[in-house]
Amino acid sequence: MIQIEPFLRNDQFNFIKEHVWKFAHAHATVKDADVISALKHSVFDQIINSFHSMNDEQEKLLEKVLYVEDSTQAEQILGELKMYVIPFPAVTAERIKKLFPKAKKLTIPPLEKVDLKNISYLGWNDIRSERKYIITTDQRRLTGVFGTFRNTPGKGICTICNKQEETGLFMAVIKAGKETYTSRGNYICQDSGRCNENITDLRQLETFMYHLKK
Repeated sequence: MIQIEPFLRNDQFNFIKEHVWKFAHAHATVKDADVISALKHSVFDQIINSFHSMNDEQEKLLEKVLYVEDSTQAEQILGELKMYVIPFPAVTAERIKKLFPKAKKLTIPPLEKVDLKNISYLGWNDIRSERKYIITTDQRRLTGVFGTFRNTPGKGICTICNKQEETGLFMAVIKAGKETYTSRGNYICQDSGRCNENITDLRQLETFMYHLKK
């Protein structure tokens, strides 16, 4: 038996999870089998197209989502697929300090409580200083940015996960020239853990970070 190495990103798993539960709901509410089949195959095409490359074993594993008809099967396949999620690179307190050398009184999050398979980025708030810290990967290399973060009343659309959540305005000071600086940012989730659960397309996070660093 060929051993399959982890090949799913967190955002890809979240996309699959979101639609697997929709499949189970469709079987409970939609009577037309052709409609359900069309829905499943349309979503499956989107799943496959989210990968740059895929081998036969990986595709056969993912094909199991096409047979989900109820919540029990949904939980079973999602539990199986979770084993193939690529974890976010392990981050130590010392590494965080090196990523944010200019941050005074840097607050280190409880790293032991972070499930690295559940995140596309590591983010945490320092309420005392009204700051948010974000660590992402660029070609598996860790990169970090921090800025001010102020909660906004009510719910809004997060720039990173594109879901409606409690948000706040994140603003980072970016070097714009040899001796000039500017502030850039946008509205993102207050709760980075919740944001990571919502991410179904990594491109939005990449675009957000690109505009902060360009």
